[in-house]
Amino acid sequence: MIGKVVIVNYGMSNLQSVKKKVEQLHSNVVVSGDHREIATADKLILPGVGHFQRAMENIKQLNLDEILNEKVLIHQTPILGICLGMQLMCSSSEEGNVEGLNWFEAKTKKTIVIDSLRFKIPHMGWNTVTIHKQSDLLKGISDDAEFYFVHSYQVNAKHPSDVLTSTTYETHFHSAIQRENMFGVQFHPEKSHDAGLQLLTNFIQL
Repeated sequence: MIGKVVIVNYGMSNLQSVKKKVEQLHSNVVVSGDHREIATADKLILPGVGHFQRAMENIKQLNLDEILNEKVLIHQTPILGICLGMQLMCSSSEEGNVEGLNWFEAKTKKTIVIDSLRFKIPHMGWNTVTIHKQSDLLKGISDDAEFYFVHSYQVNAKHPSDVLTSTTYETHFHSAIQRENMFGVQFHPEKSHDAGLQLLTNFIQL
C-alpha cells in the first residue's frame, strides 16, 4: 500500500511542480507544513530551491525539525530530499555556514570550477549520473540516464556507503545519497522526464 505522500512545506520550495508530477502517479498527495499532516504521512518529500541558511531558519521556526526527526529517525518513514532538500539532510553547508538536519555525515560546499568558460555556475542543465550501489530508488534507471540539475552548491558525503550516484561537472560530486529510509537527490526528478518519473514512481512504491 502506497498510502499518503506529504510534500513538506517550509516556506521556500518548488512545491507545485513537485506536487503536479507526483499527482500523476498517486492521488493521495498533500503539500503541508502542518505537524499533524506530517505525522500521518507514509512517505515524505523534502523539496527545495533557495538559500540553505534561510531554509534551516524556517524549519526551526516552524519546529519542523522535531517532527521530521521523529518521523524519519524514529519511525523510519521514507523521505526523499530534492536539490536543497538533499543538502538540508547533511551536517552543514557553506551557504550561510550553518548546521543542517545532520541525517548524513556530509558537507555542502560551493561548487568551484577552473574552466569557467565551459562550466558555468550555477550548474544548470542535463547531466548523467554514475550509479555506485543498488537501490530500489533506481530500479529501471540505466547508468547513463540523464537528469536535470540547477545548483551552485554540491554535497560531499563522508562515507562511501552513503553515496548512491555521482556526477561529473568538471569535477566529481555526489548527486544522490541514501542510507536506510533516507534518500537525497541533487537533481530535479520532477523536471527530468522519463528517468525522473521512474525515480518518483520507485520512491512512492517503496
